[in-house]
Formats: sequence, structure tokens, C-alpha cells
Amino acid sequence: MAQFAVILPAAGKSTRMSGFQRKKPFIELKGRPVWVRTAEHFTGRDDVCETILVVSPDDMEWFRETFRPNLAFMNIKVVAGGASRAESVRNGISAITTAADYVAVHDAARPLLTAKWIDQVFSAAIRHHASIPGLKISSTVKKIGDDGTIQSTIDRTNLVLAQTPQVFERKLLQKAFAACRNLSAATDEASLVEELGHPVYVVDGWAMNIKITTNDDFRLAELYVNSMPKSGGIAALHPFADEMFQ
Repeated sequence: MAQFAVILPAAGKSTRMSGFQRKKPFIELKGRPVWVRTAEHFTGRDDVCETILVVSPDDMEWFRETFRPNLAFMNIKVVAGGASRAESVRNGISAITTAADYVAVHDAARPLLTAKWIDQVFSAAIRHHASIPGLKISSTVKKIGDDGTIQSTIDRTNLVLAQTPQVFERKLLQKAFAACRNLSAATDEASLVEELGHPVYVVDGWAMNIKITTNDDFRLAELYVNSMPKSGGIAALHPFADEMFQ
């Protein structure tokens, strides 16, 4: 069985969230921290050999103390992030100690996943060496100018919104990071692999796989969380499960 190391970037500044005392991965969504909900999708999988959470150096001491029980139970490694997302992911890659065949990078602020969705993108990565979920665009796309007026209508055929988890053969992702000369400009891992000229396969994304970036996103996640398919089993019985907070 192919083995995956999972990196969860949570070192961003959350500048578009307001009214919360903590950054978006650390706030509670229906009784449990967002990052916990996210990590749980991976820590119980047989094909995941290591899960690494990347947090800001400024949050490290507070995080370890606040979430000590979660970290002990879930067996998650915590490493310090960098000045940009890509630098944080690079730190996560450097912290991998297992013999993982593939690396999956998933936003810690995307807590709404299912095992079936993860299976789809993991399987595609095994077949194609690089795979991401992409959500097809259903709305008409307009390009506007600096003055706010429409300049053109863009053909949405074959356009997708990139999501995570983005999954790559480990050596391929390491090569992509090593070749990049400007990590601060990279907004996702697929773009680095694209720069190598290696094809990245796109599986159909999932509308409920939202990234909590704004207050509106958080309110939407509150509506979605109880509508997600339940897989049950051991994960549903551990001491941080939803049932403990209902």
C-alpha cells in the first residue's frame, strides 16, 4: 500500500477574518477547533503514515500548551512555518521522517472533507504522480479593469478553482521546491510542479470543500458541517468527537 505524508499549513495571518480572538484554524467550529476537524480526516487512515501541522512560530508555544491533549491523542507533529505558504510547506516537507511515497498538502482551514473524496485524489496521484481537486466554474466569468467596469467575458470552459488536498509523488514535490527561485510568489504546490513541466491531473472538486477565509465562509461551514456524510467507526468514538459537544 502506498504511504502518504500529510502536511496541514496553518501558519497564515488570517487577515480577512474579524471578530475572533484566534486565527481561523484555531477557532471552534460547532464545538471543535477547525484544525482538529481537518486533521481527523487523515490521522485515522491506514495509508497516512505521518501528519504534520505547520503553525506560525509566534503561535507555537500557545498552540502546544492549548492543544496538548489533541496532539497526544492524534499523534501529530507540529513544526514552525515560514514567511509564506510555500515556505511553510517546505518546512513541513523537511520534517517528514517516515518513508512516505507521496506528500499531500491540505489547508488546515478546509475542515469539510470525506474519506471518499480523499480516496479519489490519492488514487489519482498514484496513477499520475500529481493530482489536485478542481471545482468547475458554473458562473459566467468577467474580467474587470481598475475602474471596476467589465473589460471582457472569459470562456469558462476548462476553468476550475484549485482546491486541496494537492497530492504529489514525494520526490517530484521535493524537486519542484528545490527548483523554485521565488517561493513567496507561489500560491499552491501544483504551480511549482507545473513549472517543472510535469502534468498535474485534476479530479472533480467538491462544492462543500470550502476554505474558511472570511466570516461568511465560517458561517457557511457552520451550515455545512452537520450535512457531511458520516463514516462512523473508531474516529466517531474518540474523546474529541462531535457527540461530546452536542
